[in-house]
Amino acid sequence: MTGKPVAKGVKRAKPRWKSPYAEAEIEEIFRRFAVQRPEPKGELEHVNAFTLLVAVVLSAQATDAGVNKATRALFAVADTPAKMAALGEARIAEYIRTIGLWRAKAKNVALLSEALLRDHNGEVPDTREALVALPGVGRKTANVVLNSAFGQLTMAVDTHLFRLGNRLKFAPGKTPEEVEDKLVRVIPEHYLRHAHHWLILHGRYVCKARKPECPACVIADLCKADEKTTDIPAPLVPIEVLDPVQAEIAADR
Repeated sequence: MTGKPVAKGVKRAKPRWKSPYAEAEIEEIFRRFAVQRPEPKGELEHVNAFTLLVAVVLSAQATDAGVNKATRALFAVADTPAKMAALGEARIAEYIRTIGLWRAKAKNVALLSEALLRDHNGEVPDTREALVALPGVGRKTANVVLNSAFGQLTMAVDTHLFRLGNRLKFAPGKTPEEVEDKLVRVIPEHYLRHAHHWLILHGRYVCKARKPECPACVIADLCKADEKTTDIPAPLVPIEVLDPVQAEIAADR
């Protein structure tokens, strides 16, 4: 027997995970996403960091298009923490009744508005620690705000990213945090600014949950998903940004 025995009760270090993709393959995948969408943007409508924060909180278990329909009227009367807090939970609820879990979300929006006024001088903080301390704000929501409002290199793992991380074997994990950690490690830093938007949109319109549309995939030749149906990539051309109504129709097809 060779090597030193491991003392009882001492855990072995977990082996470092190795991506099945070569660095050149990852580079090419995100180069193609960048050609498709040079300036990708989230589809939640907002006018400032505060309305973005509220929209993301409301988007849990709801479609972006559904949230947009509700927030257009809400943000027209309350686009700052002060105005939202003055509106109050009951009035907020009237605007968002069409969104799932609207009662709990109305309460959280009212409370987070009050917290911003009380603890942050009415400004949305630019750190994850401060954001996740707000009512109704989790790590994913914080990462979206940090990335979209403050330009930080964060990875917001929603259902699409979690699915793609595992299906494509980019970053397999049992939790969103595991997928996030691996994605941040494998994606080249110069693509991290837009990476989560590219992956969300790819998962929403191409690599769909029920049936991936592999013939429409620009990375079909590089993809290592077990269920892919073609190795021929779709033509690599910039795609037109859809308005919220078109986006909802396309995502449901």
